[in-house]
Amino acid sequence: MTEQNASALVPAYARADIAFERGEGAYLFDEKGERYLDFAGGIAVNSLGHAHPHLVKALAEQAGKLWHTSNLYRIPGQERLARRLADATFADVVFFTNSGVEAVECAIKMARRFHHVEGHPERFRIITFEGAFHGRTLAGIAAGGQQKHLDGFGPKVDGFDQVPFGDVKALEKAIGPATAALMIEPIQGEGGLRPADGEFLRALRRICDERGLLLIFDEVQTGVGRTGKLFAHEWAGVTPDIMPIAKGIGSGFPVGACLATARAAKGLVAGTHGSTFGGNPLAMAVGNAVLDEVLKPGFLEHVQRMGNYAKQQLAGLIAEHPDVFAEVRGQGLMLGLKMKVPNTEFLAALRKQHMLAVGGGDNVVRIVPPLIVEEHHVREAVMALSAAARALETAKQKAAE
Repeated sequence: MTEQNASALVPAYARADIAFERGEGAYLFDEKGERYLDFAGGIAVNSLGHAHPHLVKALAEQAGKLWHTSNLYRIPGQERLARRLADATFADVVFFTNSGVEAVECAIKMARRFHHVEGHPERFRIITFEGAFHGRTLAGIAAGGQQKHLDGFGPKVDGFDQVPFGDVKALEKAIGPATAALMIEPIQGEGGLRPADGEFLRALRRICDERGLLLIFDEVQTGVGRTGKLFAHEWAGVTPDIMPIAKGIGSGFPVGACLATARAAKGLVAGTHGSTFGGNPLAMAVGNAVLDEVLKPGFLEHVQRMGNYAKQQLAGLIAEHPDVFAEVRGQGLMLGLKMKVPNTEFLAALRKQHMLAVGGGDNVVRIVPPLIVEEHHVREAVMALSAAARALETAKQKAAE
């Protein structure tokens, strides 16, 4: 590549050499017009697929009226979306952001501020769990604790302690006088589609109640119908005090939110937190349109049916290709295939079959299609996954000859 035509982009991504021009439902179309089955979903973002008519209409109508005013004034769409989210969840109040990591940062600040106004400013530490991913800001990578994300960015931001995922005894031992909150993903996405079982999540709620801690569920990836409930913690019958969300609530438009009980949020009074773009009219129009669809009768039941069907179909791949696939993980339409071959190699082979998925930790391939998929999409996906596996098996056999 010559200096003249070299990319001006920071090379922070290992991008596949594909550019997409348009999308429709569960499919993307590249510059050549070739169609790809999209079971990556923009990393579990495009909850209603591509170019959903209701979302397109809502965004276009709002774009013709008003884009931005800032949070110096009331934003009616924000008030409406906050009320709808509160009515559908444990929450009393909502703070809107532009992304998942901003919602996580809000949750961290909210938890610390809560103890400050309670008269315990020494309680600022948050316990997280090994394998976690809480975003890419300095606080986010400190909370996630993964060395590959921390390397080269100076001293780790103080205030985060990690314990093994699912280990109640280690957790209780780690709690000290400076502990303010516990933060966990109900299902670790980047960490390899590892679910926290209901008993463990209920234990976290009990421990927080007994020790005066706040419980934060990071549902940035698991929320807004992804697992077949509006939020994944509902499967365990337990609620958090604070919950950052994003991804699915915008179905591709940048929007996040931090939901909380009034008690947990009581420290965030005027002047303590803010966002210039967060909750702008465009994002709120899309967020409300997403809820219109996700809250329709039968929508979440459809996700549950498709999730069960997909898990059954994916399980068959293990018997068919035992040297490629190890197990199926996850819930609803947040599924993962634990691989016996490098997931990067498999994803490259899968793209040659015109299907997209996304990698994850622990050598997992994440299967996160739009929530509107039907059985024929799942069958098409399984055919592509099997074809990719056969291609790798053939290549391995030829290399051994």
